[in-house]
Amino acid sequence: MIPVNTPLLDGNEKKYLMECIDTGWISSEGPFIKKFEELFSQKVQRKYGIAVANGSAALEIAAKAIGIKTGDEVILPSFTIISPAAAITNLGAVPVLVDSDFSTWNMDVEQIETKITSKTKAIVVVHIYGLPVDMDKVLYLAQKYNLKIIEDAAEMHGQNYKGKPCGSFGDVSTFSFYPNKHITTGEGGMIVTNDETIAEKSRNYRNLCFLPHKRFVHDEIGWNYRMTNLQAALGLAQLERLDEFVVKKRKMGAFYQKNFENNPYIELSPIETSYAQSIYWVFGMILKDTYPHDAEFIMKKLAEVGVGTRPFFYPMHLQPVYQKMGWFEGETYPVAERMANRGFYIPSGLGLQESEMEEIVEKVTSILKTFA
Repeated sequence: MIPVNTPLLDGNEKKYLMECIDTGWISSEGPFIKKFEELFSQKVQRKYGIAVANGSAALEIAAKAIGIKTGDEVILPSFTIISPAAAITNLGAVPVLVDSDFSTWNMDVEQIETKITSKTKAIVVVHIYGLPVDMDKVLYLAQKYNLKIIEDAAEMHGQNYKGKPCGSFGDVSTFSFYPNKHITTGEGGMIVTNDETIAEKSRNYRNLCFLPHKRFVHDEIGWNYRMTNLQAALGLAQLERLDEFVVKKRKMGAFYQKNFENNPYIELSPIETSYAQSIYWVFGMILKDTYPHDAEFIMKKLAEVGVGTRPFFYPMHLQPVYQKMGWFEGETYPVAERMANRGFYIPSGLGLQESEMEEIVEKVTSILKTFA
């Protein structure tokens, strides 16, 4: 089986990890954490970086740090992982959904303004798969209606929008360092911001909200969402090679694009738009409506021949947990539904070998043709 993701860990990862072990700095205290925070925030042109346990933790902290509370409305895409929606609903706020733009697979920014009410407090921007959201419209609306922006850049390490780093646009922005990301710490995340108050609140929320100079005394409820020095050591070694990783990912994406662009059974996201070149966090494809099977069927057939895959995100308005809560009754988002039903992605981890990519192309092409 060729796994859907294989990380690349052949830089300074082992050296830095051994330094943690040799010095005994293995917990959430240690020099690599501060260094990783500083260098990562500089990379995305931010003043402050706050390392946390994972990307979902980063979103929860970010939402609380900008003041989202019970009854507030927050606009976000239906087509996303559940983490951005959970960060909102866990605070008692109301998620308000928009559909996707099929040309980029990102949220349809033209739908946002129609969803703004007097209760709207923020927009959660989620950059999806390879291309960023078209931010100019979002920034305009946020200013026009005095809204906060939470920018989920979990999949956008090294990506730019009009030459400016993704992760530099929100009042607060978040990243994930899960193993399938361009930079990994195993598990881990980062909050970045230029706002000193948001940064300080985020530091407190990740560490149980201990009172300054009075440990074990708390005036707010926070979380134990700290990153360890071991994770930060791994992340620092990865960050040193981010530019190299971006070049490699785009080369891999170009290889797949060349081999699949004329396939009659699938649709691909564009290589680039007027504002960005795809970073190919993953290489996804969507089965055309005329194809007789859905993504689940093709993924099963690919597994049988040794090719790992993953489904596309499942829309928030169809999530059973939110349906049980009475959310989104009668709402439909046809683009998100189509992508979820007919989309999947193939192996594209940084550790993938060229020979494996050639095998994947051959097997995917064969399976699609066999069951057409």
